[in-house]
Amino acid sequence: MIQKKTKIVCTISDRNCSPEFIESLYKEGMNVVRINSAHTTLQSSLEIVNNTRKVSDKIAILIDTKGPEIRLTEMNPPEGFKVKKGDIVYFADDINGISGNYLLYTNYSGFVKDIPVGASVLIDDGEIKLVVEEKKNGKLKCVVDNDGTIKGKKSINVPNVSTKLASITQKDHDFIVWAVENDLDFVAHSFVRSKSDLDEINGIIKKHKGHLKVIAKIENKEGVDNIDEIIDNCYGVMVARGDLGVEIEAEKIPVIQREIICKCHSRHKPVIIATQLLHTMIDNPRPTRAEVNDIASAIFQSTDAIMLSGETANGKYPVESVRTMKTIAMEIEQHMAPCTDLKVGSVTWPTAEVLARSLVYATTQLPIKHIVIDTMTGRTGRYVSALRPKVPIHAKCYKPNVMRELALSFGVYSYFVSLVPSKDDFVKESAQKLLADKMVTKSDMIGVLAGSFGVQAGASFIEVSTIENMIS
Repeated sequence: MIQKKTKIVCTISDRNCSPEFIESLYKEGMNVVRINSAHTTLQSSLEIVNNTRKVSDKIAILIDTKGPEIRLTEMNPPEGFKVKKGDIVYFADDINGISGNYLLYTNYSGFVKDIPVGASVLIDDGEIKLVVEEKKNGKLKCVVDNDGTIKGKKSINVPNVSTKLASITQKDHDFIVWAVENDLDFVAHSFVRSKSDLDEINGIIKKHKGHLKVIAKIENKEGVDNIDEIIDNCYGVMVARGDLGVEIEAEKIPVIQREIICKCHSRHKPVIIATQLLHTMIDNPRPTRAEVNDIASAIFQSTDAIMLSGETANGKYPVESVRTMKTIAMEIEQHMAPCTDLKVGSVTWPTAEVLARSLVYATTQLPIKHIVIDTMTGRTGRYVSALRPKVPIHAKCYKPNVMRELALSFGVYSYFVSLVPSKDDFVKESAQKLLADKMVTKSDMIGVLAGSFGVQAGASFIEVSTIENMIS
């Protein structure tokens, strides 16, 4: 049953990944399963994949890599050590070193070299702030800015400082190859800084002859600064507001979010808004009003998808969290108008884009109940999706992976079908299917956007009429 247009991405952990659990989320509106490689092994990830596929072949699967992330090494004592404002803490370069006793090591061998005097070093998403006072004898001397506890393996952010950390770790490489071999749909790469990071990932995918689509996670200032070249060289973008909010002033995040959504929207690229959308529902059955408004704002800004992390991976109310997201989305979508005046840059198939715009405009003037399209690559589906029609978009796909890729596109409900011999057959079969599924009556009007000159030619015609006329 078609209910919402905004897509929902749910993080699934190996601790709770039974087919029954995944099905419960799917029934509430989940479209994409996210696997966080930072917290899983290849074997446990495969269990999530297999269980997801037992539920539905329409659920897309996304693997999230760690990317160029800096973390503290293991700590002795394991519980860490307390610091007070004004204390002195040192960093040294030894990726095998054990942190502790006011001497810290990281997983990046060039940390001391790359970090300048005066830089702020943020530990554990900013819980502890250190300021670099001196660089001497292969060590960074840092002053503690606030009381707290420094623990091992915690994240490190250094705002406004560029490092030479490799974009892809060996673990990332292994997961990307594994994702290709197991026919996953998306790889979301963390801390993307520029086009070169994407080129490296796409090189691995191409080498192993995969069809994985790359989602660029924007989580640092470099990524924001290079957003245009990043968008142009990836399938879609995830605005990962957790690390982004550590590296950039919190008050700037809403502006950055809106700008990235706008840029992706105008380029027909799906965008995901992530991090703390329903954070309180990890432990509580209801969201805060601020969280409801946060989700609503992202949808009004034209995001394609919204993501749950801890809420579904280890929260107490995972099903309720998805239901809450769905309910909010359905309410907000009622108050959105089509974007027929959307300004776009260059498009690969201008005929398809113009026809898509014409059909969506027609839905504002005629009682069209549904849009049906055919698509070989998903491109036409993304064209129509970007225009945000108020009616559902039914995408007939000729490849299973394309069907699942459209699970990230707003308002698109995709199906895997066989090629039909002619234009007339496609129109007739599309109308018959909607009628059989009781989505329309014979007197209802639908719009069809499809191609008639071969699978590589793109969309070439529009048909608008009643079901009765189309099936006669």
